[in-house]
Amino acid sequence: MIFKIKKSIFKILYIFFVLLSLNIFFFSTDKVYAKSFDIKNIDISRPFEMNFDKNQVINEGFERAFFELISLIVSSNDRNKIDNIKLNELKGMIESFSIQEEKFINEIYYVNLGVSFNKKKIYKYLEKRNIFPSVPNRKKFLFIPIIIDENKKDLLIFDKNKVFKNWNLNSEKTHLIEYLLPTEDLEDLNQIKKNYEIIEQYDFKEVISKYDLNDSIISLIFKDIDGLRVLSRITYNNNVVIKNKFFPLKDLNNKDQVNKLIKELKLVYEDHWKKINQINTSIKLVLNIKISNKSSEILSDFEKNLNNLDLINYFFITKFDKDYTYYQVIFNGTPSTFLKTMEERNYIFNTQNKIWSIR
Repeated sequence: MIFKIKKSIFKILYIFFVLLSLNIFFFSTDKVYAKSFDIKNIDISRPFEMNFDKNQVINEGFERAFFELISLIVSSNDRNKIDNIKLNELKGMIESFSIQEEKFINEIYYVNLGVSFNKKKIYKYLEKRNIFPSVPNRKKFLFIPIIIDENKKDLLIFDKNKVFKNWNLNSEKTHLIEYLLPTEDLEDLNQIKKNYEIIEQYDFKEVISKYDLNDSIISLIFKDIDGLRVLSRITYNNNVVIKNKFFPLKDLNNKDQVNKLIKELKLVYEDHWKKINQINTSIKLVLNIKISNKSSEILSDFEKNLNNLDLINYFFITKFDKDYTYYQVIFNGTPSTFLKTMEERNYIFNTQNKIWSIR
């Protein structure tokens, strides 16, 4: 009885002093920084006992958020280089955090965290480990999986295809690719079957053209007595990449084997997408740019655009006069990549002189 009373008093005091109980070196905030990685909805629960320590719960939340971020921006092979991280080192890369929700249910403490990591510090941490991160761009692909039974000379698509039926049942939070599966269309089925003999060379244009997506993944799953050979035709920005991979799985009627195949294929596609969006942080291109002082809004917009570019390592003002403000920009990429990236934001540069200017 005395234990229960003490426990109740402890809980009341805990709730009352919740903001003071965080014995760490930064404050919680909801402010979003342009140059940060924001990881949201980290859920943690712990029994509320006499030796309960909220700091330990928050620290675990930081670790979970960090490894979720790593899963978003680092390929599966490079993730193996990061088994653990010292807590102080991790905290040094955190820009802010917020407690979105916390509650007690049946003597269990639940908390939902949001954590913002400083991009430059994350990139520096990865660069020390010879890991090139990727920009975490989310992307939608049209996905067409086809099972080809080479013994029966037959192919399966739509509802008869277990990969097709189960592909979107389980999605992971750290996956960047969203898959749009085609609708069941008899015309498409006949068109694909008509090209059975040349299926590896067939471009599927007649099928793809029906959807408002230019980017696609065609997965040809060849089944024989030894296992599965998966030929993936990945089309992005009119560029085609072919990936050929063997899986020692034989029974596509087995739910566990189907789910294992789906998980491993998604990993292949996620890694390829990360490679497309990879940042070479070892490249430090120095650019000198001058911007007219005629409008403070133009200067402000230019700086906002630089702040929002993942490939910008940093920038600063070197000098200014009555006509121009001069910037030095450190860019993780080639001059052509910078020019293309800025052109997408309606900036066209005159590059004839050592100091570039906007046309």
